[in-house]
Amino acid sequence: MELPLVVGVDGSESSLLAVDWAVDEAARHGLPLRLVHASLWERYERVGPSFGANRPAGEVMAQNIVASCAERAQLRDPHVKVSANVVAADAVSTLLRAGSEAFALVTGVRGRGEVAGLLLGSVSLTVAARAMCPVVVVRGEERDLGGSAGRVVVGVGDSTGGTGAVRFAAREAEARGWALTAVRAWRSPVHEPDSPTAESVPGEDPRLAADAAGAPEEQASANLDDALREVARESPGVDVSRRAVEGPAHRVLLEASADADLIVVGAQRRHGHFGLQLGSVAHALLHHSACPVAVVPHRV
Repeated sequence: MELPLVVGVDGSESSLLAVDWAVDEAARHGLPLRLVHASLWERYERVGPSFGANRPAGEVMAQNIVASCAERAQLRDPHVKVSANVVAADAVSTLLRAGSEAFALVTGVRGRGEVAGLLLGSVSLTVAARAMCPVVVVRGEERDLGGSAGRVVVGVGDSTGGTGAVRFAAREAEARGWALTAVRAWRSPVHEPDSPTAESVPGEDPRLAADAAGAPEEQASANLDDALREVARESPGVDVSRRAVEGPAHRVLLEASADADLIVVGAQRRHGHFGLQLGSVAHALLHHSACPVAVVPHRV
């Protein structure tokens, strides 16, 4: 059975953009699309569902939200199989349960009723930090979601479990016919000679300092080679490039997101740990990326 692509909807402009992105994604992969709206109207109105004319306002609103989102999805691509349902529970637990049997979860940046200036809504952040399937948070403006750059960027970290993120990114690039750029950030252990914070060390050989600075870059390049080895075998048609860039990983990847249509990062999930499990790099991208962000979990 094909796992569906699940989208959390709440009627906000952000969730409507998520629906549009998810419809295109489902069409590329030949997946069914499931729209989910979490509503606690039964708890607040203290009544059960009614099928009569005088239905509770909360029920009417919830059903209208999923119906309008389903209609929007079908108008965007009538070939995608769409289902929609309302779940009487909170949004986070609803999406996490749905994610246990999903190809991926898709959310908007923030939900209805959240502060307009908020960088990322609490539901999207929590789901991205706890889900056991890939989570895509649809960032960027509507005009930026059409694939104008034709590029997927994946951040390559230290953990060998991060190969899941690389494979996910390669599949996304292959399905779209886009290029894939793998980026590895590295930091020099020595200051540049002209740096205002540089300190001269008596007796230090400049050639040794240069060697020390070059070693991290070489290691970063080796990390990229290791991470992309499976991509060459599994997705030979993907145009792959690699970049080892000096600087903090979050800054390097945020800059890379400006020239990407999707950026992919890995996130560790520790067995038995139920708190938020999201690294600083993924956290920064979810709040500030210029394009949609996919967080791909791996167990450690």
